[in-house]
This record gives sequence, C-alpha cells and structure tokens, in this order.
Amino acid sequence: MTGLDALFDAARSVRETAYAPYSRFRVGAALCDEAGRIHATANVENAAYPVGTCAEAGAISALIASGARRIAGVAVVGGRRDDETGPWRLITPCGACRQRLAEFAGPDTPVRLGSPEGVLLDTTVGALLPHAFALEETAPGDAS
Repeated sequence: MTGLDALFDAARSVRETAYAPYSRFRVGAALCDEAGRIHATANVENAAYPVGTCAEAGAISALIASGARRIAGVAVVGGRRDDETGPWRLITPCGACRQRLAEFAGPDTPVRLGSPEGVLLDTTVGALLPHAFALEETAPGDAS
C-alpha cells in the first residue's frame, strides 16, 4: 500500500481543485487501491443542491473506473475554521461516504483525516462506521 503521507499529500493537493462556489467548503480525498495506485478527487457542488458529489464518492468512482476493487488506504483533507485565524476543525466523511468506503475497504483500512495545515486524526474505516451495512451475498469490496 502507498503510505498515508503520500495519500494525505494527494488529498491536500487535489482539494485546491474543488468546485465549491456556494459553500466554499473544499474537500479532497485520496484512496490507495490494492495495487498501490492513488486515486484523488475533490468535491463538486451544484446549484441544484444536493446533487453535488463528495470528494470520497468521486475517488471511489475513479478507483472503480481504473479496474480496482479494494481500498487499501484513505486520506481526506478539508475542514473549516470559525474565523480566518482560528484552528482548523476536524471533518470526517459524511454517513453516506462512510458506507461507500466500507463497501470497498475492510474495517482495519487506515484513514487519515486533516486540514490543509496538517494531520488531525489517524483512524480506520471500522472506527468511522462500526456497524457498516453489508449484504450477506457479497463481502465488502467483492461486488462486481
């Protein structure tokens, strides 16, 4: 697996390309697939809220489009400040994106969360979503 530092740098870099003219809340996500390749995308808002795309959902789509099927590592960079000089507040993937991640990652898959200024939390997919929904017919990440 590509290291979390490389994933974090990719997520921080792609965050700058986010299309967030309405909320100004830019998020970048980077995933490492089973072959060590990085898939990074940013959030894309739309005037017809809520049809925008979360950065994590975009990165999963890019991973799947490449032919990969497993997430080996996750980094998400975003956050907000209460004012221009205050500390960055931690953000985590939304509930829908937590379930999306759980579909293609195991509970022990590492997740690094942070702001443009640095890492705020290292955790796992299982800690973010301890009771992920899964169909009995398919194991997470094995769906075709």
